[in-house]
Amino acid sequence: MRFKEAYDGWQAGRLRQEEAAQLLGVCERSFRRYIDRYEEDGLQGLIDRRLGQISHRRAPVDEVMALTTAYRARHEGWSAKHYYAWTGGRAGDAATPL
Repeated sequence: MRFKEAYDGWQAGRLRQEEAAQLLGVCERSFRRYIDRYEEDGLQGLIDRRLGQISHRRAPVDEVMALTTAYRARHEGWSAKHYYAWTGGRAGDAATPL
């Protein structure tokens, strides 16, 4: 409830926006955004909206499975960096045999 405490302090005039933002570890602009979201939707408005979204950079499941199978079959114990360097970045390409 850190935001609520900072918000209440700001509303009561005990804190300036700058001080309240420092308490939360954000800039003044972010604190003002939090105020807008809090006044509009309450505490639910402060929940991170990105948590329910799927990344646009997410790899297809079949590609991940092919890569995992190839890694487990021949390269168990290698670091990801070493494995990637050895395959030349073509590890996820199903058409290219390792």
